[in-house]
Amino acid sequence: MSDLNSLKVRSIGEFSAELKMPGDKSISHRAAIIAGLSNGPCHIRNYLPSEDCLNTLRAMESLGVNCDYLASNDYGPTEVVVHGKGMRLTAPGEPIDCGNSGTGMRLLAGVLAGQEFESTLTGDESLSSRPMGRIMRPLESMGARIVGKGEDEGCAPLLFHGGNLVPIHYVMPMASAQVKSAVLLAALFAPGKTTVEQPAQTRDHTERMLAQFQVRSICNGNEITIDGGQVPVAIDIDIPGDISSAAFWIVATAAKRNSNLLIQNVGLNPTRTALLGVLQRMGATIRNTVHSPDEMGEPVGNLKVQGGELCGTEIREDEIPNLIDEIPVLAVAGALARGKMTIRNASELRVKESDRITTVVDNLRAMGADVTEHDDGMSVVGGNQLHGTTLDCFGDHRIAMAFAIAGLFAEGETVIRNTECIATSYPGFGKDLDQIRGQ
Repeated sequence: MSDLNSLKVRSIGEFSAELKMPGDKSISHRAAIIAGLSNGPCHIRNYLPSEDCLNTLRAMESLGVNCDYLASNDYGPTEVVVHGKGMRLTAPGEPIDCGNSGTGMRLLAGVLAGQEFESTLTGDESLSSRPMGRIMRPLESMGARIVGKGEDEGCAPLLFHGGNLVPIHYVMPMASAQVKSAVLLAALFAPGKTTVEQPAQTRDHTERMLAQFQVRSICNGNEITIDGGQVPVAIDIDIPGDISSAAFWIVATAAKRNSNLLIQNVGLNPTRTALLGVLQRMGATIRNTVHSPDEMGEPVGNLKVQGGELCGTEIREDEIPNLIDEIPVLAVAGALARGKMTIRNASELRVKESDRITTVVDNLRAMGADVTEHDDGMSVVGGNQLHGTTLDCFGDHRIAMAFAIAGLFAEGETVIRNTECIATSYPGFGKDLDQIRGQ
């Protein structure tokens, strides 16, 4: 049983389930923003009604974008018509609150960098402690004037002074879809060609969605070039299910012998499916069928997972950028597998909603797992029986959900405290957990 403040989980036996995932979080953020910049009404279906994504919708409304809410579930609107402003936003009357969303803040920063008015982005205590210098530097090189007014240097609140942007060729020092997206969105307001060069491929939702909105860009390897001055052409959008949310149930099924899971209409973008490759390398039986391979949009399909025995593996450096959200639950999979799982080159985890390296290591140890912390990751030796205990998720939604999955395999009861944060990305998690448990 669970409430808003905690989750209580006990071990379960084999199960069979069919689940429909909520709308993809990354795509929902981008849909709200790019639709708001478009030249007319955009009908968005399966929008994710999480706190993070609702804050992004509210942010666009505060910038003069009108939204009609057509359908909702228990958590908020899932179908909305966003009336685009044709790139002509208006000054907000107060600071824009991004809540806990780093994605929302970084993408909105790219938009606000190109406006002629002053504006401020703010967030909760956790978001205000996270570094924003990585987006401030390229946006400032385009001519934006940004002041980080937080307690630590380069942290929110971020004050934007209106100004004209110039195109740049930006070589990213780290692989980050959020930084790339911030620069590409700012580039719409800069005359001429802006190029972003990535050190490795990252999530390409922004490029795909811009193409859907008929914004021209050129992709050449890890370089993306976009012409400024283009106005996105209004379209309708169906947002696929979120594979990062599905990851928790995929791991639970793969590690539970004789269990079966079907997830329908989930996003299968190749820059998001590294989790499936890692689990298959560990011995998981996973089949996916893409039924809408739209080159300009998002590939969507069904996933079937069968439970069995997992073996440890080494997660490769090139996999890390497209696994960063799934590493907490993959570490749980490592604790449930035979052999050793090694996760390195993942120092980015230390600056997420929590220090996800330390929080994962501490919670796995508290449950009896054999785990070693490294500066840039961890090593997990599977085989130890996990034991239920009381854990804190440190305000981090993915830590909360990952250890709810661990609790399904632990002796006794696992209690996870302060789980209100789950609503930032997956407000229906508790109901889907109950379905897995047969309740």
